[in-house]
Order: sequence, then C-alpha cells, then structure tokens
Amino acid sequence: MTAESAPQATLSPRRVRLSRFGLLATAFAVSACGLVYELALITLGAYLVGNTAKQASIVLAVMVFAMGLGALAAKPLRRWPALSFAVVELALALLGGFSVMLLYAAFAWTDLYSLPLVLVAAAIGLLIGAEIPLLMELLQRIREQAAGAAVADLNAADYLGGLIGGLAFPFVLLPFFGQIQGALLVGAVNAVAGVALIYVLFREDLSKLAKQLLTLVAAGTAVLLIAAFAYTDRFETNARQALYAAPIVYSEDSVYQQIVMTESASPFGERDLRLYLNGDLQFSSVDEYRYHEALVHPAMSGPHANVLVLGGGDGLAVREILRYEDVETVTLVDLDGAVTDLAQGFGDLVDLNEGSMNDPKVEVVNEDAFTWLRQQTGTWDTIIVDMPDPDATETAKLYSVEFYGLATDHLNETGRMVVQSGSPYFAPKTFWTIHSTLEASGYEPTPYWVSVPSFGDWGFHLVQADGEAPVLSLDTSIGPFQSLTPELLEAAQVFPPDRDEMDMEPSTLMHPVILDRVESEWKNY
Repeated sequence: MTAESAPQATLSPRRVRLSRFGLLATAFAVSACGLVYELALITLGAYLVGNTAKQASIVLAVMVFAMGLGALAAKPLRRWPALSFAVVELALALLGGFSVMLLYAAFAWTDLYSLPLVLVAAAIGLLIGAEIPLLMELLQRIREQAAGAAVADLNAADYLGGLIGGLAFPFVLLPFFGQIQGALLVGAVNAVAGVALIYVLFREDLSKLAKQLLTLVAAGTAVLLIAAFAYTDRFETNARQALYAAPIVYSEDSVYQQIVMTESASPFGERDLRLYLNGDLQFSSVDEYRYHEALVHPAMSGPHANVLVLGGGDGLAVREILRYEDVETVTLVDLDGAVTDLAQGFGDLVDLNEGSMNDPKVEVVNEDAFTWLRQQTGTWDTIIVDMPDPDATETAKLYSVEFYGLATDHLNETGRMVVQSGSPYFAPKTFWTIHSTLEASGYEPTPYWVSVPSFGDWGFHLVQADGEAPVLSLDTSIGPFQSLTPELLEAAQVFPPDRDEMDMEPSTLMHPVILDRVESEWKNY
C-alpha cells in the first residue's frame, strides 16, 4: 500500500464513523444522479423517436458496457483517488447535466440523434464506472477493512441511491422541472456531492495548486449549470420552433409526452391549427373532419346511446358523436390529462371541437385505457378506438389480441367498434396486421380508407359484437356531412392492388409484431 493511500490512522473512532458516513452518503447521492441520467436519456429518446423498449435497450446496454471500461480505466487513478474522484464528478455533472440539452439540440437542428445518443451514453457510463473504484480507495483510507465488507457497504449505498434516483425522476424531477432543468439540477447535486466530500474529508491530500484548480473548475461548473438552468425556457422555445414550420402557439411537456400546437394559414387562406404529440401530427384543422367523420359515423349507424371513446383526447371525435341527439353518455378515456385539459380550456381547440369536452354528457377519465378497461363491469353500444399509432411500447399493447378481447367483453351484443388503423398505403403491413389481430379476436372486420391530405390515405376497421362483417352505412338524418356520402363509403371499401389485403401475423402482448412494422414502414417512407 502506497503512502498516498494509507489509512488515516490518526482519526478518532467518532471521526472515523462520521467520515465513513459522509463517504457512503456521497456514494448514495452520486448513484442517484447516475440513474437519473440513464432515465433522462431513455425518456428523451421515447419522446423524440418513440419505441421506448429500443431506446431503453440502447442506453442501458451502452452505459453498462462503458461502466465496465470506466472501472478498468480508474485503476491507474488510484494513486490520486481524492483529486481523481473530484474531477470525475465535475465532468459527470457537466456531461450528465447538459446531456438532455445537447441531444435535444442535435435532434432539433441536425439530422443526427442516434450517434450523439450513443456517444453521450458511453461517456456518462465511463465516468459512472470510475466512481466505485475511487470511492473504494477513499473508503479504505478512512479505515482499512476486509474487501468484502467494504464492497458490501458501498454497494448498499449505491443501490439505495439508485432507488431514490429512480423514484425522484418520474415523480419529482420530470413533473416539476421538466427534462432539461431536471438533468441540470441533478448535475448540480452531482458536483456538490463530489467536491464537498473531497474538500471536507480529503483536502489534505491535495496540493495547493490542485486545490486552486479544483476550486476554479467547480466554480466554472456552477456558473455553467446555473446559466443553462436560467436559459432553459428560451432554449426549449427555439429548439421546438426549429422542429415545426409554423409558429408554435402552445407547448407543454407533460408527464407522458411533448404537446405542441402550431397555427398558420393554409394555401387556401384558412387557419391551419395543428396538434403534435412527441412530434407526430395528430390533426390539421383544415382537413381533420375527413378523418373524424370517417372514424365516427359508420360506427354510430348502429346503437349508440352509450359511447366509449378510447383515446381522442382532443375532443374532435366527441364533437361528431354529440351530433346524435339520442346519445345519452360519452365516456372518454385518455391517459394524458394535459391533452384533455387542453381540449377543455385552450380557446382555439375548444372552438374546433365545439366545446364537446365540456358537454355534461361527457365524462373524461385520465387513465391507461388497457388497465381501465380491465377494471370495468359495464358495456357500451359503441366503442371508438382513436389511439395514437402503435410506434411505442406503451401504445402497441392497445393494438393487441388481448386488448380487443377486453373490448369485446364491454361491447353490447348489438354494438359496434371502430379502430383507427394507420395508412394502408404508407404502412400496409401495419394496417393488415391490425386486420388479422381483430380476426384473431373473434371479429370479421370491415376495412375501409379515406383520403386525409395532412396524412395521406388513412384506414379504419369496423367490427360488430356478433362477429359478422358489418355493413358500412350512414345515418343521413343528422347530415349534412362535410366529406362522407353513402357512395364514398362504398368506394372506401375497395383497395387498389398496391394496398390490397396481406396475410399478416396477429399482434399480442407477448409478441407485439405491430411495433416493429409500423416503425420500419414509416421510417422507410
């Protein structure tokens, strides 16, 4: 054992206990910070790119591999454990704190994202991997102990810190600070924890020059983190606007997704209000009626006193449902309360949905549709499934055999259900996978499609509870419709050869094949 790493034998037993507690508390804090960085990268990727499972796999695999390399790279640094640990923590505070901002900037202003993600995840992993070897060296300087006991103490603090970081990210940092400020705040905690440990317990191990340089770097780190924290709002505004051609009139990062609304004039002089969720267009006010009329009215030609809408938090499908005066109740289930609040309170959207979300017939439920449906005992005459495309793990389950089986249990014997099914032209494998999944659930679906200029050709599947193939029809007594006619519905069932029916495997919870298909098809487009 070198002189530099010899135990501090002169410490009193009480000082030893306090010093060990301080070091283990630091291990706890930096572990929590490290896990937050991992979760922040995963969440950002899910927001920007979709497919949470793939984003989590990439980040975790790269970081864990890099942590192993970091642990090996820390071996030569054991000669100067105090200074090395402080430098590692300051570097980690800067890189981890700025990681979300850097990656969001790369996504907004360049065509790059995956490569910077891998590089940032690898760099953070290297630094995290160096922490435990250096902390082990410092722990032995306070009081030498058996290797197994020292590892047990550090691992206990490390794992407990991971628990706190894992809980703090979704329940505190994300809802109260957002992704960018949350990461910067954790970077500050990282820096304070690392530098405070060295200044309080191991300052005698540093030369005068090392102390001065460390103080200067720590001060610079603090200035950068504070300045970035203050600049976050402007940065987010500029980065978001870079992603959208039209001016942004509303933006919010909810717990579940990024919500953006833009407004501009269409080529025909009309106001074009658009809603985006995680960058994916949900509707354009210029032509959304084509989509929502085709989604709602064929299903409503059957019994429709009590209607269940799964998704559709913008209220536009509910607007069409409420055109039927004999509708008694509408239950809308949408996970994100921020979207339904927007539909109930944002003036331009309220005007577009004609105040449908504030109608006394409408009950709004903000829960996961799959979980909520499992807990229900009632039935409905009509079920409208207006979910986002299944390009993420959390939405793929809503296009599964199991989900449609749940819906069957809550559909009246004479009821009908319609499912938005994506584009039969741009994503034909996905469209026909939904068809085969409905068939595997005991239905005989009737597929149809309409043209929605903002999206291109868009498709739907209509089913009915008795298992027979439903006939597409319209209740013309509530007309006129802006786009639908009986003749159009008849033509909508004809699929050209380049988008004709495909024999596809159904999607299930344990084998969500639809997730890979929709992602690859839209990526190719």
